[in-house]
Amino acid sequence: MSGEIIGFIKPLTSKNRVTAFVIDDSLYSRNRSKHVELLAKVFDHSQQRFMNGFQMLTLGWTDSFSFIPVDFALMNSAKKENRKQEINPNLDKRTSGYKRRLEAIESKLTVVSKLLDHALEKGIIADYVLMDTWFTQAPLIQEITSKGLYVIGMVKQLNQRYLLNGQKLTLDQLYQKAKPHMDKKEILCSVHVSLDNGIPTKILFVRNRNKRSEWLAILSTDTTLSNEEIVRIYGMRWDIEVSKSLLNLGKEFQGRSYDMLISHTTIVLPVIF
Repeated sequence: MSGEIIGFIKPLTSKNRVTAFVIDDSLYSRNRSKHVELLAKVFDHSQQRFMNGFQMLTLGWTDSFSFIPVDFALMNSAKKENRKQEINPNLDKRTSGYKRRLEAIESKLTVVSKLLDHALEKGIIADYVLMDTWFTQAPLIQEITSKGLYVIGMVKQLNQRYLLNGQKLTLDQLYQKAKPHMDKKEILCSVHVSLDNGIPTKILFVRNRNKRSEWLAILSTDTTLSNEEIVRIYGMRWDIEVSKSLLNLGKEFQGRSYDMLISHTTIVLPVIF
């Protein structure tokens, strides 16, 4: 259904309009539950604590005007010690439901790649993949670029290093060497580097609006884009944040079966968007 809607929308807009897949995860809270199938202890980044529920991976498509949900996965945990409940042992292992349950205990990065493959197989295409800091890591970037897609994502201070003139540098070190951007006060500087796997990227440093003395870093594998265009395209990711606030999935439905959770989410997503 998402593919049909996107196919209807695209001819109505300019061929020059940028389109993007948006990848995001959010907490599907079931904090009062104890016996829901595949219930897990998951970390809530907004409250900085563990809660009972699922991590809902969502893949959407946007042209900066319309936002269409494409696919999702309700994730348990790849770590067995975080699982409150396991897969129903009486389930027929030949069914699609069982395969979906196996997907729930894979790593999030693996499932993100599968969601993109599923969308591409259905003929849904986009120019870029937009991600937040959790997903903008070298292995996933390499996986996505191998599909013919560019990545634009926020990056944070991790162990990840960037190659500049043969040196492996942190984001702090790159900031010191980056070329200042003179035109706009919000865009501080930028630098062309490579990831450890050899993928050329552009790192853009922008002012943190919440803490004016600090900066944020945005990575783009499309190194031909201007600084302003990188910021504009990354801003398209906000559509999914606004849309998620309308769902209230954990509050509107109660059920213990994983199949029921999947079915309800499948119905709610297109109705809301």
